[in-house]
Amino acid sequence: PKMDAPSDIRSVFGEIPTSLPGVRFGSDLKRLAKLADRMAIVRSYRHGIGSHGPAAYHVAAGGNATGACMGTLFANAAGLTNSSTGMPNNTLITARSMGEEYKELYASPDRVSQTGSLSESFKSFDPGNGGTLLDDMKLNVPSGRLDDRTSLLGELDKLRHHVDGRIENASTFDQQAIDIVLRGVGDAFDLSKEDSRTVARYDTAHITPSAGVMSRNSYAKMFSPVTLGKQMLMARRLVEAGCGFVTVTCGGWDMHGGGKEYTIRDGIPVQTAAVDTAASAFIEDIIDRGLFEKVLLVITGEFGRTPKINKNGGRDHWGNLCPLVFVGGGLKMGQAIGESDRQGGSPVSSPVSSSNLLGTIMHTLLDIGELRTRTGIAPDALSAITDGHPIAQLV
Repeated sequence: PKMDAPSDIRSVFGEIPTSLPGVRFGSDLKRLAKLADRMAIVRSYRHGIGSHGPAAYHVAAGGNATGACMGTLFANAAGLTNSSTGMPNNTLITARSMGEEYKELYASPDRVSQTGSLSESFKSFDPGNGGTLLDDMKLNVPSGRLDDRTSLLGELDKLRHHVDGRIENASTFDQQAIDIVLRGVGDAFDLSKEDSRTVARYDTAHITPSAGVMSRNSYAKMFSPVTLGKQMLMARRLVEAGCGFVTVTCGGWDMHGGGKEYTIRDGIPVQTAAVDTAASAFIEDIIDRGLFEKVLLVITGEFGRTPKINKNGGRDHWGNLCPLVFVGGGLKMGQAIGESDRQGGSPVSSPVSSSNLLGTIMHTLLDIGELRTRTGIAPDALSAITDGHPIAQLV
Protein backbone atom coordinates (compact mmCIF):
# COMPACT_ATOMS: atom_id res chain seq x y z
CA PRO A 1 0.00 0.00 0.00
CA LYS A 2 3.06 2.33 0.25
CA MET A 3 1.53 4.37 3.06
CA ASP A 4 4.77 6.32 3.53
CA ALA A 5 4.55 7.65 -0.05
CA PRO A 6 2.87 10.96 -1.00
CA SER A 7 -0.94 11.10 -1.07
CA ASP A 8 -1.15 10.83 -4.88
CA ILE A 9 0.69 7.49 -4.74
CA ARG A 10 -0.23 5.66 -1.54
CA SER A 11 -3.32 3.52 -1.07
CA VAL A 12 -6.52 5.57 -0.94
CA PHE A 13 -8.07 3.21 1.63
CA GLY A 14 -5.13 2.55 3.92
CA GLU A 15 -3.60 -0.74 5.00
CA ILE A 16 -4.06 -3.60 7.45
CA PRO A 17 -1.61 -6.10 8.96
CA THR A 18 -1.53 -9.68 7.70
CA SER A 19 -0.66 -13.07 9.17
CA LEU A 20 2.70 -12.81 7.40
CA PRO A 21 5.14 -10.68 9.47
CA GLY A 22 6.26 -7.53 7.69
CA VAL A 23 3.61 -7.74 4.97
CA ARG A 24 0.61 -5.43 4.87
CA PHE A 25 -2.38 -5.47 2.52
CA GLY A 26 -4.83 -2.81 1.41
CA SER A 27 -7.70 -2.49 3.88
CA ASP A 28 -10.24 -4.09 1.51
CA LEU A 29 -8.45 -7.46 1.68
CA LYS A 30 -9.48 -8.38 5.22
CA ARG A 31 -10.09 -12.10 4.66
CA LEU A 32 -7.03 -12.64 2.51
CA ALA A 33 -4.88 -10.78 5.05
CA LYS A 34 -5.61 -13.56 7.54
CA LEU A 35 -4.39 -16.12 5.00
CA ALA A 36 -1.20 -14.34 3.92
CA ASP A 37 0.97 -16.94 5.65
CA ARG A 38 -0.51 -19.44 3.17
CA MET A 39 0.64 -17.35 0.20
CA ALA A 40 3.77 -16.41 -1.68
CA ILE A 41 3.40 -12.75 -2.65
CA VAL A 42 5.57 -11.63 -5.57
CA ARG A 43 6.34 -7.91 -5.40
CA SER A 44 8.71 -7.76 -8.38
CA TYR A 45 6.87 -9.18 -11.43
CA ARG A 46 7.04 -7.09 -14.60
CA HIS A 47 6.60 -7.61 -18.34
CA GLY A 48 6.55 -4.01 -19.55
CA ILE A 49 3.38 -4.20 -21.70
CA GLY A 50 0.70 -1.57 -21.08
CA SER A 51 -1.95 -2.38 -23.72
CA HIS A 52 -4.94 -4.57 -22.84
CA GLY A 53 -4.92 -7.18 -25.62
CA PRO A 54 -1.16 -7.71 -25.97
CA ALA A 55 -0.69 -7.79 -22.19
CA ALA A 56 -3.52 -10.28 -21.66
CA TYR A 57 -2.21 -12.57 -24.41
CA HIS A 58 1.30 -12.32 -23.00
CA VAL A 59 0.38 -13.13 -19.39
CA ALA A 60 -2.02 -15.94 -20.35
CA ALA A 61 0.77 -17.49 -22.41
CA GLY A 62 3.52 -16.77 -19.90
CA GLY A 63 5.29 -15.09 -22.81
CA ASN A 64 6.01 -18.40 -24.57
CA ALA A 65 7.03 -18.39 -28.23
CA THR A 66 4.03 -20.40 -29.48
CA GLY A 67 1.61 -17.71 -28.28
CA ALA A 68 -0.62 -20.42 -26.79
CA CYS A 69 -2.14 -19.80 -23.37
CA MET A 70 -0.81 -21.93 -20.52
CA GLY A 71 -3.97 -24.04 -20.36
CA THR A 72 -3.45 -25.03 -23.99
CA LEU A 73 0.18 -25.93 -23.32
CA PHE A 74 -0.90 -28.06 -20.36
CA ALA A 75 -3.58 -29.88 -22.37
CA ASN A 76 -1.04 -30.55 -25.13
CA ALA A 77 1.16 -32.32 -22.58
CA ALA A 78 -1.47 -33.90 -20.32
CA GLY A 79 -4.14 -34.70 -22.90
CA LEU A 80 -7.51 -33.22 -23.78
CA THR A 81 -9.19 -34.97 -20.87
CA ASN A 82 -8.23 -36.54 -17.58
CA SER A 83 -7.73 -40.23 -18.39
CA SER A 84 -9.29 -41.31 -15.09
CA THR A 85 -12.34 -39.05 -14.88
CA GLY A 86 -12.96 -37.83 -18.43
CA MET A 87 -12.88 -34.21 -17.24
CA PRO A 88 -11.66 -31.67 -19.84
CA ASN A 89 -8.09 -30.72 -18.92
CA ASN A 90 -8.29 -27.06 -19.95
CA THR A 91 -11.35 -25.06 -18.95
CA LEU A 92 -12.21 -21.36 -18.99
CA ILE A 93 -14.78 -19.93 -16.57
CA THR A 94 -16.07 -16.44 -17.34
CA ALA A 95 -19.02 -14.62 -15.79
CA ARG A 96 -21.18 -15.94 -18.62
CA SER A 97 -20.44 -19.51 -17.56
CA MET A 98 -22.70 -18.89 -14.57
CA GLY A 99 -25.91 -18.70 -16.54
CA GLU A 100 -27.95 -16.92 -19.18
CA GLU A 101 -28.81 -14.09 -16.79
CA TYR A 102 -25.16 -13.01 -16.82
CA LYS A 103 -24.70 -12.90 -20.59
CA GLU A 104 -24.30 -9.10 -20.56
CA LEU A 105 -21.38 -9.17 -18.14
CA TYR A 106 -17.91 -8.64 -19.54
CA ALA A 107 -16.12 -11.83 -20.61
CA SER A 108 -13.56 -11.38 -23.45
CA PRO A 109 -12.62 -15.10 -23.46
CA ASP A 110 -10.38 -14.88 -26.53
CA ARG A 111 -7.76 -12.90 -24.61
CA VAL A 112 -7.05 -15.80 -22.26
CA SER A 113 -7.73 -18.87 -24.40
CA GLN A 114 -5.59 -18.43 -27.49
CA THR A 115 -3.93 -21.48 -29.03
CA GLY A 116 -1.21 -19.62 -30.93
CA SER A 117 0.67 -21.93 -33.31
CA LEU A 118 -0.70 -25.06 -31.60
CA SER A 119 -3.74 -27.04 -32.68
CA GLU A 120 -7.21 -25.59 -32.03
CA SER A 121 -7.99 -29.02 -30.57
CA PHE A 122 -6.47 -27.88 -27.29
CA LYS A 123 -8.45 -24.64 -26.95
CA SER A 124 -10.05 -24.08 -23.54
CA PHE A 125 -13.45 -25.66 -23.00
CA ASP A 126 -15.73 -22.68 -22.34
CA PRO A 127 -19.13 -23.55 -20.83
CA GLY A 128 -20.19 -19.91 -21.25
CA ASN A 129 -19.79 -19.76 -25.02
CA GLY A 130 -23.53 -19.94 -25.67
CA GLY A 131 -23.67 -23.52 -26.95
CA THR A 132 -25.50 -26.53 -25.55
CA LEU A 133 -22.45 -28.75 -25.13
CA LEU A 134 -22.73 -28.65 -21.35
CA ASP A 135 -26.21 -30.13 -21.46
CA ASP A 136 -24.95 -32.87 -23.74
CA MET A 137 -22.28 -33.77 -21.18
CA LYS A 138 -25.04 -35.35 -19.10
CA LEU A 139 -26.06 -38.89 -19.95
CA ASN A 140 -29.62 -38.76 -21.23
CA VAL A 141 -29.76 -42.42 -22.23
CA PRO A 142 -31.48 -44.52 -19.52
CA SER A 143 -28.94 -46.81 -17.86
CA GLY A 144 -30.92 -49.88 -18.93
CA ARG A 145 -30.37 -48.97 -22.56
CA LEU A 146 -26.60 -48.54 -22.45
CA ASP A 147 -26.29 -51.80 -24.32
CA ASP A 148 -28.46 -50.31 -27.08
CA ARG A 149 -25.69 -49.25 -29.47
CA THR A 150 -28.01 -47.17 -31.65
CA SER A 151 -29.25 -45.03 -28.74
CA LEU A 152 -25.79 -44.50 -27.34
CA LEU A 153 -24.32 -43.50 -30.70
CA GLY A 154 -27.23 -41.12 -31.19
CA GLU A 155 -26.33 -39.28 -28.00
CA LEU A 156 -22.67 -39.15 -29.00
CA ASP A 157 -23.66 -37.79 -32.40
CA LYS A 158 -25.39 -34.87 -30.65
CA LEU A 159 -22.17 -34.09 -28.83
CA ARG A 160 -20.22 -34.41 -32.09
CA HIS A 161 -22.59 -31.97 -33.82
CA HIS A 162 -21.87 -29.18 -31.34
CA VAL A 163 -18.10 -29.37 -31.51
CA ASP A 164 -17.64 -30.67 -35.06
CA GLY A 165 -14.41 -29.38 -36.55
CA ARG A 166 -12.82 -28.35 -33.25
CA ILE A 167 -11.08 -31.67 -32.71
CA GLU A 168 -8.77 -32.69 -35.51
CA ASN A 169 -8.10 -36.27 -34.45
CA ALA A 170 -11.32 -38.23 -34.89
CA SER A 171 -10.33 -41.19 -32.71
CA THR A 172 -9.25 -38.86 -29.91
CA PHE A 173 -12.54 -37.00 -30.22
CA ASP A 174 -14.54 -40.21 -30.04
CA GLN A 175 -12.82 -41.18 -26.80
CA GLN A 176 -13.32 -37.72 -25.32
CA ALA A 177 -17.02 -37.78 -26.18
CA ILE A 178 -17.46 -41.20 -24.60
CA ASP A 179 -15.57 -40.10 -21.49
CA ILE A 180 -17.66 -36.95 -21.08
CA VAL A 181 -21.01 -38.63 -21.57
CA LEU A 182 -20.49 -41.90 -19.70
CA ARG A 183 -18.62 -40.54 -16.68
CA GLY A 184 -21.09 -37.82 -15.70
CA VAL A 185 -18.56 -35.02 -16.01
CA GLY A 186 -21.36 -32.46 -16.36
CA ASP A 187 -22.18 -32.84 -12.66
CA ALA A 188 -19.01 -30.95 -11.72
CA PHE A 189 -20.39 -27.90 -13.56
CA ASP A 190 -23.67 -28.01 -11.65
CA LEU A 191 -23.49 -25.74 -8.57
CA SER A 192 -26.91 -26.92 -7.39
CA LYS A 193 -25.15 -30.08 -6.25
CA GLU A 194 -22.94 -28.08 -3.86
CA ASP A 195 -23.59 -27.67 -0.12
CA SER A 196 -25.55 -24.43 0.44
CA ARG A 197 -23.19 -23.38 3.25
CA THR A 198 -20.23 -23.62 0.91
CA VAL A 199 -22.08 -21.61 -1.73
CA ALA A 200 -22.70 -18.90 0.86
CA ARG A 201 -18.99 -18.72 1.76
CA TYR A 202 -18.10 -17.97 -1.84
CA ASP A 203 -21.01 -15.66 -2.62
CA THR A 204 -20.22 -12.28 -4.20
CA ALA A 205 -23.73 -11.56 -5.51
CA HIS A 206 -24.15 -8.78 -2.94
CA ILE A 207 -20.93 -7.01 -3.95
CA THR A 208 -22.25 -4.59 -6.54
CA PRO A 209 -21.54 -0.98 -7.48
CA SER A 210 -23.81 1.49 -5.71
CA ALA A 211 -26.54 3.30 -7.62
CA GLY A 212 -24.47 6.45 -7.41
CA VAL A 213 -21.43 4.73 -8.89
CA MET A 214 -23.49 3.24 -11.72
CA SER A 215 -24.95 6.65 -12.52
CA ARG A 216 -21.41 8.05 -12.88
CA ASN A 217 -19.83 5.06 -14.60
CA SER A 218 -21.44 3.74 -17.76
CA TYR A 219 -19.54 0.42 -17.56
CA ALA A 220 -20.09 -0.38 -13.87
CA LYS A 221 -22.99 -2.80 -14.39
CA MET A 222 -21.16 -4.64 -17.19
CA PHE A 223 -18.09 -5.14 -14.97
CA SER A 224 -19.90 -6.04 -11.75
CA PRO A 225 -18.11 -8.99 -10.03
CA VAL A 226 -21.35 -10.59 -8.83
CA THR A 227 -20.44 -14.00 -10.30
CA LEU A 228 -16.81 -14.22 -9.18
CA GLY A 229 -17.65 -16.31 -6.12
CA LYS A 230 -19.60 -18.81 -8.21
CA GLN A 231 -16.79 -18.92 -10.75
CA MET A 232 -14.24 -19.76 -8.06
CA LEU A 233 -16.52 -22.38 -6.55
CA MET A 234 -16.92 -24.00 -9.95
CA ALA A 235 -13.14 -23.92 -10.34
CA ARG A 236 -12.77 -25.84 -7.08
CA ARG A 237 -15.37 -28.39 -8.22
CA LEU A 238 -13.59 -28.85 -11.54
CA VAL A 239 -10.10 -29.37 -10.15
CA GLU A 240 -11.49 -31.75 -7.55
CA ALA A 241 -13.12 -33.68 -10.40
CA GLY A 242 -9.83 -33.90 -12.29
CA CYS A 243 -9.57 -30.82 -14.52
CA GLY A 244 -5.86 -30.03 -14.74
CA PHE A 245 -6.01 -26.31 -15.62
CA VAL A 246 -8.81 -23.81 -14.96
CA THR A 247 -8.73 -20.13 -15.91
CA VAL A 248 -11.13 -17.78 -14.09
CA THR A 249 -11.62 -14.24 -15.39
CA CYS A 250 -12.78 -11.10 -13.60
CA GLY A 251 -13.07 -7.83 -15.54
CA GLY A 252 -13.58 -4.33 -14.25
CA TRP A 253 -10.07 -3.29 -13.24
CA ASP A 254 -9.84 -0.30 -15.57
CA MET A 255 -10.02 2.60 -13.14
CA HIS A 256 -9.01 5.58 -15.26
CA GLY A 257 -11.83 7.70 -13.88
CA GLY A 258 -13.33 10.46 -15.99
CA GLY A 259 -16.86 9.02 -16.16
CA LYS A 260 -16.35 6.05 -18.47
CA GLU A 261 -14.48 3.76 -16.06
CA TYR A 262 -14.30 3.57 -12.29
CA THR A 263 -12.32 5.98 -10.20
CA ILE A 264 -10.14 4.36 -7.54
CA ARG A 265 -12.65 5.28 -4.84
CA ASP A 266 -15.53 3.80 -6.85
CA GLY A 267 -13.85 0.63 -8.09
CA ILE A 268 -11.61 -0.70 -5.34
CA PRO A 269 -14.39 -1.31 -2.76
CA VAL A 270 -16.26 -3.40 -5.36
CA GLN A 271 -13.59 -5.28 -7.29
CA THR A 272 -11.16 -5.90 -4.44
CA ALA A 273 -13.91 -6.92 -2.02
CA ALA A 274 -15.10 -9.56 -4.50
CA VAL A 275 -11.59 -10.99 -4.90
CA ASP A 276 -11.17 -10.98 -1.12
CA THR A 277 -14.36 -13.02 -0.67
CA ALA A 278 -13.95 -15.44 -3.59
CA ALA A 279 -10.22 -16.12 -3.34
CA SER A 280 -10.25 -16.54 0.44
CA ALA A 281 -13.18 -18.96 0.21
CA PHE A 282 -11.29 -20.98 -2.40
CA ILE A 283 -8.14 -21.12 -0.25
CA GLU A 284 -10.06 -22.13 2.88
CA ASP A 285 -11.97 -24.72 0.86
CA ILE A 286 -8.91 -26.47 -0.57
CA ILE A 287 -7.35 -26.47 2.91
CA ASP A 288 -10.49 -28.04 4.40
CA ARG A 289 -10.60 -30.66 1.63
CA GLY A 290 -6.95 -31.65 1.93
CA LEU A 291 -6.15 -30.19 -1.49
CA PHE A 292 -3.82 -27.37 -0.48
CA GLU A 293 -0.64 -29.18 -1.52
CA LYS A 294 -2.25 -30.54 -4.69
CA VAL A 295 -3.90 -27.41 -6.11
CA LEU A 296 -1.96 -24.32 -7.18
CA LEU A 297 -3.89 -21.03 -7.21
CA VAL A 298 -2.29 -18.19 -9.17
CA ILE A 299 -3.72 -14.68 -8.86
CA THR A 300 -2.55 -12.16 -11.45
CA GLY A 301 -3.76 -9.64 -14.03
CA GLU A 302 -2.87 -8.33 -17.45
CA PHE A 303 -0.71 -5.56 -15.95
CA GLY A 304 -0.48 -3.24 -12.96
CA ARG A 305 -1.59 0.37 -12.53
CA THR A 306 0.32 3.64 -12.53
CA PRO A 307 1.94 4.63 -9.24
CA LYS A 308 0.39 8.09 -9.39
CA ILE A 309 -3.33 8.78 -9.29
CA ASN A 310 -4.32 10.77 -12.38
CA LYS A 311 -6.30 14.01 -12.54
CA ASN A 312 -9.58 12.05 -12.83
CA GLY A 313 -9.07 10.14 -9.59
CA GLY A 314 -7.98 6.96 -11.36
CA ARG A 315 -4.87 4.99 -12.22
CA ASP A 316 -3.80 4.05 -15.73
CA HIS A 317 -2.13 1.03 -17.38
CA TRP A 318 1.31 0.04 -16.09
CA GLY A 319 3.39 -2.92 -17.20
CA ASN A 320 6.44 -2.15 -15.07
CA LEU A 321 5.03 -3.79 -11.94
CA CYS A 322 2.27 -6.39 -12.03
CA PRO A 323 0.30 -8.28 -9.36
CA LEU A 324 1.23 -11.91 -8.73
CA VAL A 325 0.38 -14.29 -5.88
CA PHE A 326 0.85 -18.06 -5.56
CA VAL A 327 -1.09 -20.26 -3.15
CA GLY A 328 -0.53 -23.97 -2.44
CA GLY A 329 0.67 -26.47 -5.02
CA GLY A 330 3.37 -27.83 -2.73
CA LEU A 331 5.45 -24.65 -3.18
CA LYS A 332 7.10 -22.69 -0.36
CA MET A 333 4.41 -20.47 1.10
CA GLY A 334 4.55 -17.77 3.78
CA GLN A 335 6.92 -15.41 2.02
CA ALA A 336 7.16 -12.19 0.04
CA ILE A 337 9.45 -12.35 -2.99
CA GLY A 338 11.22 -9.24 -4.21
CA GLU A 339 10.59 -5.59 -3.50
CA SER A 340 9.32 -2.60 -5.42
CA ASP A 341 10.59 0.97 -5.24
CA ARG A 342 9.16 3.58 -2.89
CA GLN A 343 6.48 4.54 -5.42
CA GLY A 344 5.43 0.98 -6.20
CA GLY A 345 6.42 1.50 -9.82
CA SER A 346 9.34 -0.84 -10.54
CA PRO A 347 11.08 -3.88 -9.05
CA VAL A 348 14.26 -3.14 -7.09
CA SER A 349 15.17 -6.74 -6.18
CA SER A 350 14.56 -10.34 -7.32
CA PRO A 351 12.89 -9.44 -10.65
CA VAL A 352 10.37 -12.01 -11.88
CA SER A 353 9.51 -12.44 -15.57
CA SER A 354 6.62 -14.05 -17.41
CA SER A 355 8.97 -16.89 -18.29
CA ASN A 356 9.43 -17.45 -14.54
CA LEU A 357 5.64 -17.45 -14.13
CA LEU A 358 5.26 -20.06 -16.86
CA GLY A 359 8.15 -22.14 -15.55
CA THR A 360 6.75 -22.15 -12.00
CA ILE A 361 3.31 -23.29 -13.12
CA MET A 362 4.47 -25.97 -15.56
CA HIS A 363 7.11 -27.41 -13.23
CA THR A 364 4.43 -27.64 -10.54
CA LEU A 365 1.80 -29.33 -12.71
CA LEU A 366 3.99 -31.62 -14.81
CA ASP A 367 6.94 -33.97 -14.40
CA ILE A 368 9.34 -32.12 -16.69
CA GLY A 369 11.94 -34.90 -16.75
CA GLU A 370 9.36 -37.48 -17.82
CA LEU A 371 7.89 -35.05 -20.33
CA ARG A 372 11.21 -34.70 -22.16
CA THR A 373 11.25 -38.43 -22.87
CA ARG A 374 7.69 -38.64 -24.09
CA THR A 375 6.55 -38.69 -27.72
CA GLY A 376 3.42 -37.15 -29.19
CA ILE A 377 3.86 -33.62 -27.84
CA ALA A 378 4.28 -30.80 -30.34
CA PRO A 379 8.01 -29.87 -30.30
CA ASP A 380 7.34 -26.14 -29.88
CA ALA A 381 4.94 -26.87 -27.03
CA LEU A 382 7.54 -29.09 -25.36
CA SER A 383 10.14 -26.33 -25.63
CA ALA A 384 7.73 -23.76 -24.19
CA ILE A 385 6.90 -26.00 -21.23
CA THR A 386 10.41 -27.15 -20.39
CA ASP A 387 12.50 -24.04 -21.10
CA GLY A 388 11.01 -21.76 -18.44
CA HIS A 389 12.77 -21.45 -15.06
CA PRO A 390 10.63 -21.55 -11.91
CA ILE A 391 10.90 -18.75 -9.39
CA ALA A 392 13.84 -19.94 -7.28
CA GLN A 393 12.37 -18.94 -3.92
CA LEU A 394 9.28 -21.08 -4.45
CA VAL A 395 10.81 -24.49 -5.18
